[in-house]
Amino acid sequence: MMQILVIANETVESDVLRNVLPRSARVLIVAPALNSRLRHWVSDEDEARAAAEERLRRCLERLRSDGVGVAGAVGDADPLQAIADALCVFDADAIVVATHPPGRSNWLARDLVARARRRFDRPVVHVVVDAARGREYVREAA
Repeated sequence: MMQILVIANETVESDVLRNVLPRSARVLIVAPALNSRLRHWVSDEDEARAAAEERLRRCLERLRSDGVGVAGAVGDADPLQAIADALCVFDADAIVVATHPPGRSNWLARDLVARARRRFDRPVVHVVVDAARGREYVREAA
């Protein structure tokens, strides 16, 4: 059975995940607890963690109602570290990274997709969720 690791934060609730995740796969969704720089500096992660947990809960409910075998966890604020941590306990065959479009995505500004492809020996699929335009699509797979 294929195992897929999904890393997504605000985009975790998008319909595109429902479309790209095979129902026959085992899926682990990790939502990093992203925080503002100020809150990070004062070590206040509670609000970011609670927001990530709530988005993740709604996503898991939807995917489970679609018949997807899915589990989820809130991960490290650094998405690369969150992927590395998840791979220690979940031997994924592929990684799906869901982001906002270029120009709105901090992850893309930090070259997350390319860095994940270099660091992890697995295919990485990039899914773009453009909520402002009502578009969701797979941008590239490698």
